[in-house]
Amino acid sequence: MGEIKAKNPVYPLLGILAGVTVLIFGLITAKTVAASFYLAGVWLLFLAFGYWKSCLAVIPFAAATCVVFCGITYALSEDAVSTYAAANRILAVCVAVIPGLALEPALAVRNLTQLRAPRMITLGMMIALGFFPLLRQETKRIREAMKTRGAGNVLKPSIFYRAFLVPLVVRLVNISDILALSVETRGFNAEEKKYTVYKEVSFGVRDAAFALILAVGSVLAVAL
Repeated sequence: MGEIKAKNPVYPLLGILAGVTVLIFGLITAKTVAASFYLAGVWLLFLAFGYWKSCLAVIPFAAATCVVFCGITYALSEDAVSTYAAANRILAVCVAVIPGLALEPALAVRNLTQLRAPRMITLGMMIALGFFPLLRQETKRIREAMKTRGAGNVLKPSIFYRAFLVPLVVRLVNISDILALSVETRGFNAEEKKYTVYKEVSFGVRDAAFALILAVGSVLAVAL
């Protein structure tokens, strides 16, 4: 996942808030033509502000998901408006996750620490953000090991259970222990003690411009 991280993202919490905003406004306006223009505009906004890697990464998933779910929606309802709304809802989710995909976990943790967020929240986010990339790596390794051993089709229940699920659960238990130990060895704890931030995250003019453009676009999407 490191290859889609943005080198110069906007203020971390602003990026997370932007994703939530896009999801809400995208769902609210899903049945209108303005929704498509809004989502396209936000995608271009993310692209202009350095999220181009994650913007490109979501395109194949968005296209495949739209084809499947829009096809199912139209087959069940035979309603073009419902199908159009379903496509916009899927695209809203795909656009909303762009800032999260591009955000370095360390930046989010620094931001929360700098704002004096409760340590349990900061530690929970640190462990959670570190867990999912490791889960992806371990899943890939297990699939490669299955191919090497000629385990067969993973869709078969017996093969899925013995060759994929059991090794994955064992590795996840080990990963959780390693992550917890890693946090402890770095001096993090749940106690509210005095601490400093090595590299502070600042809110600048670029971030304000991003927030202003997104806010204006969101209001126009609803008003129009």
